[in-house]
Amino acid sequence: MRAVSTIIRSLFGRAAYRAGMHACIGAVMSLPPVVSALVVASPKWPAALRVLGFLLALCAALVAMGAPRAARHGCVRLANRLLGTGLPAPPESPVSPWGDRLRTSVFLAAHAAVGAVVTAVLCLSVFTAFVLPSVWLSGGGPVESWGWALHVEHGWRGVWTGVVSAGCLALGGCVVAGGAAAMRPLAAFLLGPRPAERLAAVEAQRDLLAQRNRLAQELHDSIGHTLTASTIQAAVAGELMDSDPQAARRALSSIEETSRAAMDDLDHVLGVLRAGQSPTAPQHTLADLGPLTDRVRQAGARLRTETVGDLAQVPATVSREAYRIIQEGLTNALRHGETAEIGLRVAARDGWLEVELVNPLPAARVPFRPGRERGQHGLTGIAERVRLLRGEVSAGPTDEHGTHWRLAARIPLRSVR
Repeated sequence: MRAVSTIIRSLFGRAAYRAGMHACIGAVMSLPPVVSALVVASPKWPAALRVLGFLLALCAALVAMGAPRAARHGCVRLANRLLGTGLPAPPESPVSPWGDRLRTSVFLAAHAAVGAVVTAVLCLSVFTAFVLPSVWLSGGGPVESWGWALHVEHGWRGVWTGVVSAGCLALGGCVVAGGAAAMRPLAAFLLGPRPAERLAAVEAQRDLLAQRNRLAQELHDSIGHTLTASTIQAAVAGELMDSDPQAARRALSSIEETSRAAMDDLDHVLGVLRAGQSPTAPQHTLADLGPLTDRVRQAGARLRTETVGDLAQVPATVSREAYRIIQEGLTNALRHGETAEIGLRVAARDGWLEVELVNPLPAARVPFRPGRERGQHGLTGIAERVRLLRGEVSAGPTDEHGTHWRLAARIPLRSVR
């Protein structure tokens, strides 16, 4: 019974209904090119010339129907909705290659031919399935159509009309299912992406994933820095609320500014991720190093900054990544180290950009014991950034006593040229 139910659903279910709609659309689409070809092939021409003219005009009409870019998009949408093919949308190029246009024309020709045949057989099957039982229930009589005649008898002798009617309906369902089965591989072959398009789609997906990973890393750096600075400033404000209200207000004002900047970064990144587009807002570079160090100083840290060389001449890619490296290093210094005498040195010379950050460690962390490095997640992100730019990075205590922590990165400037 389950097998019978499966067969009935396949012949008369929703999928069969959609396949029948696809065939009917193909039959309707066959009318304009056929009528145009009949008009071109004049009856006054010889028979051979008339057939040749009809075929040439039919091919020209089909090529014209498949030439517009919208024709390919429409065929793909119809195949996906009515045949369940799951084809990807064609690329949004301003001009479609002639190969794609010809493939679309061939598919339209096949769609029109298969649709016309399926529609004709389906209509004939349905007509027969309803006419024969109707004549039998009306008392019997002759049935004449399409040049053939059949006599339907009254009473039990005409019961065979019900069997024939069911067979006609089954035949119509089989023809519809067969037409859909024939059109699905044709749609995949003629409307599917070419190898070059598939490769471009894979590369676009790879670039999108890389872009999202980079946005996630930047969001981690930005929000992590803001939360660390805000936590320290809130602690400072709490301690100075009674003794120095003005300093406490400045700390609270700094928290508001850094939090607002972090919210802007968060809104921007979330908007990009929702839209699936590349970011358009300018990204931070070494030119924004001043505001970053000011926020660190506002958090209560004593930061000593030294720059060597012209940082404005640093390539944009290196400049962006160096800013994030410095931001993450300062965040780790505020979170895990002492805020006294943090040293930052940025130098662009001899084809290299050098970043060095040194800060004291808490007394509770002395002596330093290997295997308990701090900020592993942030250091991993820094190492990934430097490695992608073919640079060198090291992080660890400056001596065996572990009184200071040193982060150093060297990035070649020539690697992005």
